[in-house]
Amino acid sequence: MDAKTEAPDNKHTIPVIDRMMDILAEIERHAAGLTIRELTAKLRIPRTTIYRVLNTLQAHDVVRRGEDGAYQLGERLLVLAAHTSSRFGRVNLIPICQPFLDRLASELGEGVKLNVIEGDDLLVLAAAQGRREYALMVAPGQRMTPHSGASGKLILAFQPPEVLEQWLKAPLPAYTDKTITDPQRLKNELTRIRKLGWATDRGETSPSIHAFAAPVLARDGSIAAALSVPFLAGASESRMEAIREAVVRTAQAITDALKV
Repeated sequence: MDAKTEAPDNKHTIPVIDRMMDILAEIERHAAGLTIRELTAKLRIPRTTIYRVLNTLQAHDVVRRGEDGAYQLGERLLVLAAHTSSRFGRVNLIPICQPFLDRLASELGEGVKLNVIEGDDLLVLAAAQGRREYALMVAPGQRMTPHSGASGKLILAFQPPEVLEQWLKAPLPAYTDKTITDPQRLKNELTRIRKLGWATDRGETSPSIHAFAAPVLARDGSIAAALSVPFLAGASESRMEAIREAVVRTAQAITDALKV
């Protein structure tokens, strides 16, 4: 590792920025957002410190505070994520997919995400915000572990066997009592997803969030990304079926567009 890529010496870091990043990382893992009380309990950082950090981040649009007091990632990250995605060579995917995301968000009123695997994380590459009153906040740059959500499971389901085996050897942390943490159970779930051609999450990442995801395929048939729509639990069966059908239909339309 050369001098340009070495990790910085801890004695030359700034503690308050370390805490800021811990706060953002925790918010990133909870699409519905977290309150100051929840962040204090999870991170064991003094409440006053969290309050000041969040106030500063909110002033710069890095986070936003909802009416329920929960903080979510803010719109400033859209700009930062756009610059980051272009560095990783995925910028061509965004212009093709974004109009489809926008139309789907308008049709359903829910947030829509285009997700890819980056390193050990599931990364939101592009997003469109829904306009329903209780639509979940979605934004490029959000990250989560792949095994616990619809998009992550979907992408894992379409991996070559040797790649999948490596993923199954990694830790599978539980986020709710519905998170699949047993490798064999997860493998069975991924087999089922591959046969269905779509994936669902009913409270595996957060008890209050459900989601559907469908694959966006590259010209060679490999999975390029996962299209997903997260929504609050409690939707009727007919509403959920409408969301699922719209996600599958739109993912296929994007796949067709990528072949042109």
